[in-house]
Formats: sequence, C-alpha cells, structure tokens
Amino acid sequence: MIVGVPKEPAAGERRVALAPASVADLAKAKLEVVVEAGAGAAAGFPDSAYEAKGARVVKGADEAYAAELLLRVRLQPSRSEETSRLRKGQVVVGFMDPLGSPEGMRALAATGVTGFAMELIPRITRAQSMDALSSMATIAGYKAVILAADTLPQLFPMLMTAAGTLAAARVLVVGAGVAGLQAIATARRLGAVVEAYDVRPAVKEQVLSLGAKFVELPLEAADAQDKGGYAKAMDEEFYRRQRETMARVVAQSDVVVTTAAVPGKKAPVLITGEMLAAMRPGSVVVDLAAEQGGNCELTRAGETVVHAGVTVIGPVNVASSIPHHASQMYAKNVSSFVRQMAKDGALRIDTGDEVVRESLVVRDGEVVSPRVREALGLPALAPA
Repeated sequence: MIVGVPKEPAAGERRVALAPASVADLAKAKLEVVVEAGAGAAAGFPDSAYEAKGARVVKGADEAYAAELLLRVRLQPSRSEETSRLRKGQVVVGFMDPLGSPEGMRALAATGVTGFAMELIPRITRAQSMDALSSMATIAGYKAVILAADTLPQLFPMLMTAAGTLAAARVLVVGAGVAGLQAIATARRLGAVVEAYDVRPAVKEQVLSLGAKFVELPLEAADAQDKGGYAKAMDEEFYRRQRETMARVVAQSDVVVTTAAVPGKKAPVLITGEMLAAMRPGSVVVDLAAEQGGNCELTRAGETVVHAGVTVIGPVNVASSIPHHASQMYAKNVSSFVRQMAKDGALRIDTGDEVVRESLVVRDGEVVSPRVREALGLPALAPA
C-alpha cells in the first residue's frame, strides 16, 4: 500500500503529517511512503531526510494525493479545493474538526473516502501513543507561557539584585488539562508563582505535583468530567457563579492563561471585561480557546487586543508555531494509529476495535460516527 504525504495547503500551516523518523515505522508494516517535495521543509525536515529513511520524494502534489492512504495534518472538507483531490476508496487520516464543523463531514462522505479523525481517538490507555490532541495541547501550553513572558513588561522569576529585589510574576492557569498542565510546568520553570483552577476537582493532585497552588472555588462540579477525561459543558448559571468567585484571583495575577474548551462546543466565557479592568496595567491574558470563541470576553481569534492596559492574546493554530516538535509528535501519533490497522502491507479496518470504531467518521459515502451524526441531527445507524 502507498502512503501519501502532501504539503499542507492551509495558509500558515507549517507542520507535516509524517516526520522522517516515522517513515521507518510504516516501512515495518510494509507500507511505502511517497512525500511531496518540500512537504517537511517548514518543519525543518529536508527532502533528503525522508529519502534517507526510505521514502520516495516526488515533485508536485498529484502523486502524493493519488496514494491509497493519505496522511494529513488538517483537512478542511468544507473547502471544495480540499475535497476535489480525494477519490472514492481512498483512506484519509488527519485532524478534521468533525464536531466543530460537522457539515464538512457531509462533503467528505460525498467523496467516497474512508475518513479517520484524529480528534476522535478515544482517551484509553491503549491509545495513548495515538493521542494527537494531547500532543498538540502539550505544544500549545508551552507556547502560551512563552508568549506571555515575551509580552509581560516584567521578568517571571524573583531576582535579588544590587538594585533591589524583583518580585516573581503571578500566573493563573485556567483549565488543568494537558495544555494547562504544560503551561503550569513551563511557568514554574521560568520562576513564576503559579496558581491553577479547573472545574474538575480530580485534577487538584496533578496541579499540586507541579508545584502550583490549586484554586478551590466554592462551587459544586461533581459531574464536570466525561468518561474520556475531558471537561463537560456546564450550564450558564454555573459559569456566572464561577466568574464571580474567580474575579479576585484574576485581579491578583500578572498573567492569565486560559485553556478551557469543550470538544465541539463554544468555549465558556470565564474572563469578563470587568475582570480585565481590575488587573494591573501591563498584565497579559493568553487565551488558548480563541479558535472556539475564547474564554475571555474580549478575545479575538488571531488578534492581540489591549483593554484597560491589559493585553489579550488570541493565538490560533498554536502548535504550528513550533512545527518541528509538533510534527514529530503528530507523526508518531499517526504512524502508531496506522500501524495498528496495517497487516502485510494493507489496512484492515476492524470496527470491533474501539480505537478504529470511535475515530471512523465517514465510510461508503455516509457519515458513520454516532457523535457526528448526532451533531448533524441524523438518526443513528442500524447495527451492522
């Protein structure tokens, strides 16, 4: 079976779906890799590195897109130029935003491909090596703190100098998932005093293990986590009370990093304009939920806004800003996923396997994922 790796067509996307090191992993499964020339250049992977690992580098995208198995970073099926290259019977693997943009899955199904969305890989022990969402969240949490440190008009660590003692920056991380935990760890390494809040009380131990203080708000949130470990959406009354009790902590912070997002839903607004006005001038908010509407009331996706002297950064596609390691991690996730289906140079799609079944979005011209069908208002499919 031929595996195709084309350049990512989206503007500003610097990642590549397969790093050279993962070519050898697929070769062990008797899969031949074809890479479009220059596909990995922006991530620091020259064509020669792919060739050294046994991949065939081709000029132009046509031969890569003609492969039986197509590996992508971000597929946007709602764009006709994306789906026009796909063909019936092909298998496509990549990020597809199936819950955020379910209508795009109709367009993908119409091409006749079999599509697997990396966002839907179940969060189970066996699938940890395939968890691309966690990989990209790790990158985003790190980069959020670096952005904040670069923007904040003071140093992060406490320093005792001949000119006096400089107080450490106070950082609040909202949301202690993978991105939040990495943000906590990075801020601590830079010497900041770190506090963290999460609607899920179960993460308190993880926050404390990283040397941060866990902010406990007097709110009942026993059902705030789904079976996959992700935060669940709460009602607006809960978020209103949460904002009221969080205002004091935000006002005392020099930096706030927000990471609270619910798959397929608009991000909850946790930081209001009033809360920003109570922060010290020069303070910084980095909103990692910007692409889902933002956790901060004034966040604008892809923009930097200054309000009452506070800078609000709404970065998008954060993982792409560190493309080398982001691609390296994503390639490992993808190759692990593909290898568990590959047998003797071919893919065997066994829907009895939870990992395969949960990540399968479209097949035989139809949207088959129960979660996506529900989002589209389609009836459940009859059991096979």
